[in-house]
Amino acid sequence: MPAASRPENEPAQRRLLVPPAPHRPRRRSIGSRWAAGDGGERVWLFDLDNTLHDCSVAIFKAIDQNMTEAVIEALGVDLGEAHRLRVMYWKRYGATVIGMSRHHGIDTRSFLERSHRFDPAPLVHCEAGLARKLRGLKGRKILLTNAPLAYARGVLGTLGILQQFESLWTIDHMTLQGRIRPKPTMALMKQVLARVGQPPSNVVLVEDTLRNLKSARALGMKTVHIFHPGTPFSGLHAGRSPYVDLRVNSIGQLLTSRHALRG
Repeated sequence: MPAASRPENEPAQRRLLVPPAPHRPRRRSIGSRWAAGDGGERVWLFDLDNTLHDCSVAIFKAIDQNMTEAVIEALGVDLGEAHRLRVMYWKRYGATVIGMSRHHGIDTRSFLERSHRFDPAPLVHCEAGLARKLRGLKGRKILLTNAPLAYARGVLGTLGILQQFESLWTIDHMTLQGRIRPKPTMALMKQVLARVGQPPSNVVLVEDTLRNLKSARALGMKTVHIFHPGTPFSGLHAGRSPYVDLRVNSIGQLLTSRHALRG
């Protein structure tokens, strides 16, 4: 990630850029089932939508509506064409804004601001006790989302978990060599590993989108699939994929012994 696109929380980012001090291996206690395998530091990379909160209840509808309206305003097309382009670019690039930028020269920041111009607070739904459950996961926590920063901060604030994250890495920070490179691009995932400063085996990506987990696993990260029936195309993946180390239905399940991640 270039200097112009540094993640939120600059002081924390400076710490990420400093090589970590050597760690002495420690014996695992019963309560440290998620400790890093080599005695290093566990780093959690959390997705946002349909991972930390349930978007299917209301937020996805608001995003889809606002993004379609943003396409109409930017390109002057009708509703049907705007919907088609929005979906096509999301499937092709992992984010509609990339297609709008590459094929139509639309300013990314303006488009993201317009497409998320709503208050997420009354629309947020999450599992009970989410903040407490997150605190139970030992290690550093970083948000890694293809959503824009303002939206991500609003959702995390509503959930009451914003202060638990040392950094927020959003699509605003995913510009590499002049182009947006969101999840699941390998270029982004390599940059993430470089900034984290830990071996891939100490890093866990928690996601609802399988293609993002596949990239992480290819680099040696641990992967946790939060299965959510409201995630697009989730019905096509009823079983556990070979690049998924652990599949759960909620953040809370990460704390139970039978769902412990090995290594």
